[in-house]
Amino acid sequence: MERVKNYISERIIPSGAENLFMESKDFEKLLMVYGCAIREVTTKLEVLNEELSVSYNRNPIEFIKTRVKKPYSILKKLESKGYEISLSSIEKNLDDVAGVRVICCFIDDIYDVARWLAKQDDIRLIEVKDYIRHPKENGYRSLHMIVEIPVFFSEEKKPVRVEVQIRTIAMDFWASLEHQLRYKKNIENTEDISRDLKECAETIAQTDLKMQEIRERIGVFTELT
Repeated sequence: MERVKNYISERIIPSGAENLFMESKDFEKLLMVYGCAIREVTTKLEVLNEELSVSYNRNPIEFIKTRVKKPYSILKKLESKGYEISLSSIEKNLDDVAGVRVICCFIDDIYDVARWLAKQDDIRLIEVKDYIRHPKENGYRSLHMIVEIPVFFSEEKKPVRVEVQIRTIAMDFWASLEHQLRYKKNIENTEDISRDLKECAETIAQTDLKMQEIRERIGVFTELT
């Protein structure tokens, strides 16, 4: 029985995680900090959308999704990257514990929102990965930003990193389905499926470009500066 328990434990809980679990209250507090950072970023984006709606009759953001990475996923990522499993290691080494996904209607909206967010004087832009102009091999498209934002608490101001993914509705549709299919077990003809998914991504990308062209033909929106 003990061998079975050890077998399960080794495959569910990353090695070295015991110390982190012993600091469970501090772990819970850290996740709370990331949740607060998400709210800070989300509020900025909602204010932008509301301002543009009133001033320009334009809503670049269709909707926003958020998530704080689950504890198990945090621990597994630390282990897979070879990082120490500790609270300080999470803050130092992981940029995607806090995640905000921004869904836009048009490609131009993506870059407008990204530019506006980066110019905020309390936002520090750390990294940008443009998977729209440079898609991943599987066809994935999205604009990724790592930003750092201050979060104010009763006794301190804490800078927190947040990953912001900005994509169109079509890109999000493809990514969600691709994610589901990728984790299905016992799939045959995986090469054929990967090829078909990539073709779908190309079709969706062409549709996004066509919709952007149609919008420009109907009327040009005022750009953010």
